Amino acid sequence: MMRSVYVLGIGQTVFGRHADMTVNDLAAAATLASVRDAGISPKEFQTAFCGCIHSPPTVVESALIRLGIGRIPMYTVENACSSGSSAVHLLFREIALGGCDVGLALGVESLSAYNKKFGKGLIGIEGDLDAKSGLTMPSFFAMLCNRLIQERGATLQDICYPSIKNHKNGMTNPYSQYKKEVSFQEIMKSPMIADPITVLQCCPQSDGAAAVILCSEEYFKKNNKKAHRAPVKIGGSVISVSGAHDSSFDPLSLEANIMGVKDACEMAGVNPQKDINVVEMHDAFSGEELSAYEMLGLCDAGEGVSLARSGAVEMGGRCPVNPSGGLLSMGHPLGASGVRVVIDIARQLWGEAPNQVEGAKVGMAQMLGGVLSGIASPVVAGVHILVK
Repeated sequence: MMRSVYVLGIGQTVFGRHADMTVNDLAAAATLASVRDAGISPKEFQTAFCGCIHSPPTVVESALIRLGIGRIPMYTVENACSSGSSAVHLLFREIALGGCDVGLALGVESLSAYNKKFGKGLIGIEGDLDAKSGLTMPSFFAMLCNRLIQERGATLQDICYPSIKNHKNGMTNPYSQYKKEVSFQEIMKSPMIADPITVLQCCPQSDGAAAVILCSEEYFKKNNKKAHRAPVKIGGSVISVSGAHDSSFDPLSLEANIMGVKDACEMAGVNPQKDINVVEMHDAFSGEELSAYEMLGLCDAGEGVSLARSGAVEMGGRCPVNPSGGLLSMGHPLGASGVRVVIDIARQLWGEAPNQVEGAKVGMAQMLGGVLSGIASPVVAGVHILVK
């Protein structure tokens, strides 16, 4: 029997450009915010996991030693944009299986530091034949957008809708990188990246960190300092990895996404169409969010465009998606975003979110990583279902 795992505390930095802060500075700041939120000493931690892609060695140890934390098992995990999701998942498993009672899941990235060292643009890995053939991230998602137009009847307005919605949501989020609304006309007038994707359909490069403290039910009952918060637990946690060809043939039906949501919802005992009240997800490109409504089970196959047009995924709709502003407005410090989406769903279930979804009881935190990171273009989806 797996034990219940609860969210005890959360913390994060503002996402954006922090050229004056190192990776360790950002990670330590988010961790300190999480322990202050939980009201416990950091010396209570029994283990720590950190998601990061581009970092110096021993990033979690170097950050936590600043808070006087040492002599506990610490691990840094890399799973592309699902690195932070993987840190949360590993901590969840450690507690659920009885390995410890309380620990930290951290995610951090400083693309400012990375770009200063290596120059702008992410470096492909050896053997990445897709990238050598010209398949970049924007071109992959441009292909996805064109498939939405050809096979789902989407218009350019539909493709841009998530960006418009999420920039509006991000205006009231104190942690977001962008706090400005954008119109369809502004999006289409912005520089073209890969037809039909323009600059304002893309998330920015960002620096930042996010941290969440998870614990067992027994530890939660003894150490929960915020009685006004409804207890929130992680009902389902899955890291779903694609097969050899999942990402190569149908970008509208990524098996890592589909099976990750199916398995996480089964673990939590929920139905995504009937029970999920709010979603925070990977929206690195506007069209990606539009395509994901189907893959995340929020509607039937082929109905994602209709779902968006119905208003169901905006504030006041049946299941708001990215009320935080998403990656498009929040920013995307790669290793941190998988932790950040868990934090934002916890805020929603506690009733503490800047854009609060009234009556939210069940939420999904999803992050997608991979694609163009090897010859077989592997995809990793992290999916967490939080319930109160």
